[in-house]
Amino acid sequence: MRVGCPKEIKNNEYRVGLTPGSVREYIARGHEVIVETGAGLGIDADDGAYRAAGAKIVETAKDVFEQADMIVKVKEPQPAEWAMLREGQLLYTYLHLAPDPEQTKGLVESGCTAIAYETVTDAHGGLPLLAPMSEVAGRLSIQAGATALEKINGGRGLLLGGVPGVLPGKVSIIGGGVVGLNAAKMAVGLGADVTIVDRSLGRLRELDDLFGGRIHTRYSTIEAVEEEVFSADVVVGAVLIPGAAAPKLVTREMLSGMKKGAVIVDVAIDQGGCFETSHATTHSNPTFEVDGVVHYCVANMPGAVPVTSAHALNNATLQYGLQLADKGLKAIAENRHLRAGLNVHRGRITNEAVASALGYELAEPESFLKVA
Repeated sequence: MRVGCPKEIKNNEYRVGLTPGSVREYIARGHEVIVETGAGLGIDADDGAYRAAGAKIVETAKDVFEQADMIVKVKEPQPAEWAMLREGQLLYTYLHLAPDPEQTKGLVESGCTAIAYETVTDAHGGLPLLAPMSEVAGRLSIQAGATALEKINGGRGLLLGGVPGVLPGKVSIIGGGVVGLNAAKMAVGLGADVTIVDRSLGRLRELDDLFGGRIHTRYSTIEAVEEEVFSADVVVGAVLIPGAAAPKLVTREMLSGMKKGAVIVDVAIDQGGCFETSHATTHSNPTFEVDGVVHYCVANMPGAVPVTSAHALNNATLQYGLQLADKGLKAIAENRHLRAGLNVHRGRITNEAVASALGYELAEPESFLKVA
């Protein structure tokens, strides 16, 4: 199969879909790899590194899309990219379709087959291709929150970890999954006062044991969320419903009860955000203020640390990408975890959460694939 990797074009996105190491793996399996010139510069991998790995370098994204049978990316295709997709072509990347009707329409009209990293599953019920970027985003959320708290950035002027004789800042994390866990690790490391709110008592027990009493845990109710939001200096939104739009757990009205200069970091913004007042921002203009509360809502947070995140992402996506390159649609039919990642196929929506969120008729993959 001809596998293509274009340069990412989203604002300040420096990751790359295939590292030179991943290219070598595809080449070793007998596939051809086409890479747009400069695609890996954000991770310090020049065209020479890709040529040495066996890739063919082409001048434009159009060349990649025209020549490749499968496109491997990081972020969801932008309008110029989905316009280049064609019927029968495989697209393997993050999609986050539920809050993005325009992209969904573009993919449906292209006729491509789109597999979303964020809905591929594993045998343990996890999301193995989302997890590495959730780890990165969770850890970055505390860095971002701490920076936004600085007075020069519109925050309260508070040091999260405090100093001897001065209390530390309070961090409230809504959601105890991969993002929440990693945010808590960073916040605890800085010396902040940390609380995680979640609806799973089992998960709260796990987190309590893991941190050995260094964090507080609370069962998620409307009252608990309100109290945590009102008392926090930094609130991290870390809620995920796989494939679906994030629930709006913090309303505009609740902002009036927050501290002036407090910071919201909405890691769920890729799925629409879990704060009513959130809207996606970019690394070049990451924050905005609503009712005296600073909002950080960058939709591609791991793009700020591309060397770490691109390699972490490739470690997770490679095995599934190789299956797709080896077998095409047969891989989706044979592997139920990869099949869970199928979101769009030849003009039909194949993911239940996306279909429900955007009003499409669901096409069950089993209805058109010869499932093993």
